[in-house]
Amino acid sequence: MAKSPSTPIHLIVMLLQVTYFLCTMGKSNALTCPLPPELATKLHVDPVAIDSASTDYGNIVHSKPAAVLYPSSIEDIQILVNSSYNCPIPFGISVRGNGHSVNGQDMARDGVVVDMKSLREDKNGIKIRVSKNHLFADVGGEQLWIDVLHTTTAQGLSPVSWTDFLYLSVGGTLSNAGISGQTFLHGPQISNVYELDVITGKGELVTCSKRNNSDLFDSVLGGLGQFGIITRARIALRSAPTKVRWSRAFYSNFSDFIRDQERIVRGGQRDVANYLEGSLMLDNGTPTEWITSFFNPTQLPQIMSLVKTYGIIYCLELTKYYYIEDIESEIDQDLQQVFKDFAHVPGFINAKFVSYQEFLTRVPNAENESQTHPWQNLFIPQSRISDFNAGVLRDIVLKRNITTGPVLFYPLNRHKWDAELSAVIPDEDIFYTTSFLHTSGIDNWQVYEDQNQAVIKFCEEAGIKIVKYLADYTTIEEWIKHFGSKWTTFRERKARYDPKNILSPGQKIFNSV
Repeated sequence: MAKSPSTPIHLIVMLLQVTYFLCTMGKSNALTCPLPPELATKLHVDPVAIDSASTDYGNIVHSKPAAVLYPSSIEDIQILVNSSYNCPIPFGISVRGNGHSVNGQDMARDGVVVDMKSLREDKNGIKIRVSKNHLFADVGGEQLWIDVLHTTTAQGLSPVSWTDFLYLSVGGTLSNAGISGQTFLHGPQISNVYELDVITGKGELVTCSKRNNSDLFDSVLGGLGQFGIITRARIALRSAPTKVRWSRAFYSNFSDFIRDQERIVRGGQRDVANYLEGSLMLDNGTPTEWITSFFNPTQLPQIMSLVKTYGIIYCLELTKYYYIEDIESEIDQDLQQVFKDFAHVPGFINAKFVSYQEFLTRVPNAENESQTHPWQNLFIPQSRISDFNAGVLRDIVLKRNITTGPVLFYPLNRHKWDAELSAVIPDEDIFYTTSFLHTSGIDNWQVYEDQNQAVIKFCEEAGIKIVKYLADYTTIEEWIKHFGSKWTTFRERKARYDPKNILSPGQKIFNSV
């Protein structure tokens, strides 16, 4: 007599164990959410898996999921979302690209975290496919930008918009915006995408673009993971430069600093700069690695003396790309002409030629589990930027004198952003981004968080309409204020694509506490 097909007993045990975890998270003791057997070996509930998904780069928020999914295919993720959608008590699902959120945004308390790393390591993943004829790359949402760089430049091509740190997942940055020094010229990364494959909160796998399913496309880009999981992105490419002329100049006067930055941004011409950022040097002791790695050691005493004199020195940083046919001496002359008209501190300009890849990988991949990162990222309207300098940079940051990480400060061009996308920015043609990239010990992060809150409080009292980038609000009222005129559309799209509020609960928008 033939035996009926059966599932191996160890898979049944594992499946029941995982099912129990998922069902009890909704405070129900009944096994009402049976999961397909094909996920049994991929859903992990062991302490190692749970702990790995319970923290992030910020190392401040800690929230345990019921299980972690290590998918080997896109279909695995789709099955998981469908399982939650069809469950009487749906469970939350978050996606972890490379774990680089700083306030628990990629966590799913009592839900399931999808660890996309397993797709990067799987031979059957989408990976990165370059079309030289059509100038795009199809990239899996789990892929890291560092690998996009290596794969595309090997074929003489490159995306035009980057982030400063490249060990971030493609799906992760496209769910926020993705900004860096190229943004003033090319817009954020979300403005340089042709097409997406997305798993919605209903478990549907949908291909979308500006021409097809455009509402979903606009929703997902900058949508904080609320409308779908990005499994593939078609990224715009251009010819890759060969080398970069990388220059920095110092300013002691804030007005001169922002005027010269805005001259570049308002012109928006590649023949002036392909990349523009600004940063601060604070009078808080020893020079940072950012200084020592770029400037000649003999200049350091003069630099620190300058900082001591003015309290804050502002640094303008720009690059000019060049290609094989370009002549280095001519690029040098062009940059000299640019700086000739700028009001920087005389004698404090440094420049060097580096390869394109060396420049884009300037921020190393360094992880330290004994550190926390209480970061703060803000967009500030240009009309109030001087008030921000006086009230925040000088009266709060400089006086408290605790800032230990980089402080970035540079302008962006609103017209390079697609207003139909979900991302929120100030309602002015030019606005600034500032990032306080604090690093602290495991036990003293609160002083930095107190400073972050003091910055927010000052802006509110002074009527400066800042926008939080990588926002970490915890109440629905705060999110409504954050999205402003976009809130109604954002809420309607949520009801359309994730009506049971399954996706990205760690953002605390529709399940705010």
